[in-house]
Amino acid sequence: MTDQWWVYLVRCADNSLYTGIAADVDRRFAEHRDGKGAKYLRGRGPLLLVLKMPVGSRGQALKTEMKIKKLKKTEKEKLIKTPELLNQLIETLLK
Repeated sequence: MTDQWWVYLVRCADNSLYTGIAADVDRRFAEHRDGKGAKYLRGRGPLLLVLKMPVGSRGQALKTEMKIKKLKKTEKEKLIKTPELLNQLIETLLK
């Protein structure tokens, strides 16, 4: 069991963005590409991992994921272009 969890964003072929968490992002992304994992991503390939960021514990990762999922797509695009914004978001959740 790992103490380090990550939040990640995947861009689908239709340009939609999927947000998820994992202890091993590379393994999880491979599952998504293979059609295993999130139903949302099935049939939406090719998939591109556009952002991954360590967030700490699983609980912190879940909080961060929920916060990102509530953002507008334009705000998610800003996170991808400026990962420092994600760090700021994570810091606000830890307070």
